[in-house]
Amino acid sequence: MEFSYFLPVNIQFGWNKVDSVADFVKPYGKKVLIVTGRTSAKKSGLYDRVVTKLDNAQINHVLFDEVDANPLTTTAIKGSELAKANGCEAIVAIGGGSIMDCAKGIAFMAVNDGDINDYIFNRKTSDNALPLIVIPTTCGTGSEGNGFGVLTNPETGDKKSLRCNAIVPKVSIVDPAVMGTMPSHVLASVGFDALCHNVEAYTAKTAQPFTDALSYCAVTLLAQYLVPLYKHVKAVANGKPIVLNEKQLTKAWESVTLASTIGGMVINTAGVTLAHGMEHPASGLKDITHGVGLAVIEPVVVEYTWSANPDKFGALARIFNHGDGSELGEALRSIVHDLDLTTNLTELGFTKKDIPWLVDNVYIVATGNIANTVAEVSRKDIEVLYKKMF
Repeated sequence: MEFSYFLPVNIQFGWNKVDSVADFVKPYGKKVLIVTGRTSAKKSGLYDRVVTKLDNAQINHVLFDEVDANPLTTTAIKGSELAKANGCEAIVAIGGGSIMDCAKGIAFMAVNDGDINDYIFNRKTSDNALPLIVIPTTCGTGSEGNGFGVLTNPETGDKKSLRCNAIVPKVSIVDPAVMGTMPSHVLASVGFDALCHNVEAYTAKTAQPFTDALSYCAVTLLAQYLVPLYKHVKAVANGKPIVLNEKQLTKAWESVTLASTIGGMVINTAGVTLAHGMEHPASGLKDITHGVGLAVIEPVVVEYTWSANPDKFGALARIFNHGDGSELGEALRSIVHDLDLTTNLTELGFTKKDIPWLVDNVYIVATGNIANTVAEVSRKDIEVLYKKMF
């Protein structure tokens, strides 16, 4: 046995941990760029809460709030220019995966020259970035636990990760209390993304003992808590009887939030596989939500790949009370149904005429995902799999 495991992130996990934000930011500078979205963090009061703590600690700040879902390389460049122009010494991200991923691009390009796409496609390399402190507001993407920043090139539609250790957050403030403002449809999408991260890391070619232990634990947590939590949040929003009592709700938020962070950590080492490799072209082309795309793609890919490692896929299937690996795809499809997620590409605006572009783009942005998949996969296989999603 031989492996390496390295993940230099300080994870601060706990209820109302965000109130200590200034203590975590202070070691990295006296002026920061706050990266967030246009409305949600402000509407929830979280932005003001963070700003108040920074002001009390005499930490100056500049706001960049132009990040959208599926963040663009051009947005990261714009944010980095603002950081440089204002002499910011660190970046503070408040938001979900899109915010954190864009903040990683901003932190990276604030100290590196040239075209960000050269770094994304490994034509140039650097391991320098401004220090990054993140406060995730969704429990699913796992961006708080890794050195990946997924960005889309608006000129080509290529959606691919910027990857380096320098953009692993210096501090990730993971506060379950912050997650409670998520609408149910967002929880469904990001929660399924977290599940996919852990399933793919556990079954990847590059899986190893540490990632196996963590991802198996996270899948177990999500199998138990994700759907009940979703149903509770949906019931509350619709004025219907609650699903979970207070103690159960606390445990559910903690468990799903923890599983999300674990998912980010394990893919930093074990990576993701074919399903993510096929989803990125889809959300790059149609600007769909990542977890929604995975809900269509993951079950189909698992049904194709399970026989290449029946022991591992079987272990995951049994978490969901299914007999062997051949049933894991159906178990995932059941969760998709329970989360009210989409089950085919037609509902997301795709036609079969899109398949050639999707297949071609997989081979532009996701050759690493193909290589990390335990089953042998050809271009024709990928074409057939996309067709099964209609």
